[in-house]
This record gives sequence, structure tokens and C-alpha cells, in this order.
Amino acid sequence: MTDDMPQFSIPVQRPTRERPLLGATVLVVEDSRYASEAVRLLCLRSGARIRRADTLASAHRHLQVYRPTAVIVDLGLPDGSGLELIGELARSDTRVPVLLGTSGDPASEDDALEAGADGFIQKPITSLAAFQQAILSRLPENGLPQGPRGLTSDIIAPDPLALRDDLAHVADVLSTGEEHPEMLDYVAQFLGSVAQCASDAPLAAAAAGLATARASGQGGMPEAAAISKLVAHRLEGNLAL
Repeated sequence: MTDDMPQFSIPVQRPTRERPLLGATVLVVEDSRYASEAVRLLCLRSGARIRRADTLASAHRHLQVYRPTAVIVDLGLPDGSGLELIGELARSDTRVPVLLGTSGDPASEDDALEAGADGFIQKPITSLAAFQQAILSRLPENGLPQGPRGLTSDIIAPDPLALRDDLAHVADVLSTGEEHPEMLDYVAQFLGSVAQCASDAPLAAAAAGLATARASGQGGMPEAAAISKLVAHRLEGNLAL
């Protein structure tokens, strides 16, 4: 039997100087809405499509259906370490073209590279030029825009509402802190990263204090209570976000 249906050609999107990632798909594995919003804006400016997974489980579901051009993996996720996913993707027979780790802790770069990442982007991810270069420098020649690419010094600013969502998430987790003290380790990591992205020094210091208390076996409940007050203050809008 012959197929008499008309054949339609789908136009191929080619990258341009202004949109050097046109046609590319970026999967960001990130639990922070604020950090994800930054990557979304960077992808929008660069011409790339974006998909987001906020857990390792969600990332695995995405990867069963889609093959992205680039995967950016946060190293601290609520259901495990992003290093596990980086290792899986690095060893895969159908390896993604670009595999990047990200964290607010610059000391995590070595861990990401050792796990198999092609590179590392330190948070906050706000520089359009740095974001584009991190991906373009690792793409094959046929995935690059033709001709010289103009340099940009643009810095993006994520929506403050996304930051409020992250702070509300911290408040929810802390409300069960006495029942699930192991979640305080996640709060310290998550809030430290969010605070760094938001340039909130007092919140970052409080997160670091909680991490230190947990690491020394002190439990961290007083530090968690102090964080609860700081977060509540910001959610009430008494401090500029």
C-alpha cells in the first residue's frame, strides 16, 4: 500500500547572531523557582526552548520522552544529589550534547566535573553572554550560528514573585521541621542557594549557620527558628525582594 498523503517539509530553525541557541532545547533540573526563572529568561533571549524538572524523578520522566540539546543540573535536589543524574547522563549511550552542573557553591565545580559534566555554571546565573558561551562552546560546529557573534553585557533579573514562591516553600518545609529534622539539611542547602541568587546576605548567613549546626550534630532547631522569622518577614513584604 502506498502512502498518498501529501508530504510537508518542516522548516529547520537555524541559530542566528541575535538568537544563537535557536532550535535548541534546554532541560533545567532545578528545584528553585527563582533560579529556574533566570534560566527561562536567558533561554528566551537566546532563542532556546526550555523544559524544567524540579526533582530527579521528574527529570527522568522528561528524559524518557525528550532528548534536549543541553541539560543543566542543580547539584542539590529534594530527592537526591544532582551528581547522580550527571553521572547517568555522562555514561548514557545517547549522551546529550551539553551537560552542565550548577550550584551556588563554587567548590562544587570539581564534583560536577568528576561526575561527568562538561562544565559548571555558578549561581546566580544572570549573565546572558556567560550562559550562551557555556552552551555554545560545547556544541558541534553544525549547531553554531554562522559568522561572528556579537558580545552582550546584558544581565537578566528574575521575577521577584518566583523568589516569594521559594521562600513560601522554605516556610512550608520548616513548619514540619520538628517532625522531619532531616529536612533541615535540605533547607540549609536550598535556602543558601536561593539567598545567593537573590543577593540576600542575612538570609545566606542564616542558611550557612543552619548548615554548620547540622554538620556539627547540634540539631539546628534554634537556627531553623531564626530562619523562619527571616522568611516570614520577607513574605510579609517588610523587606525589599
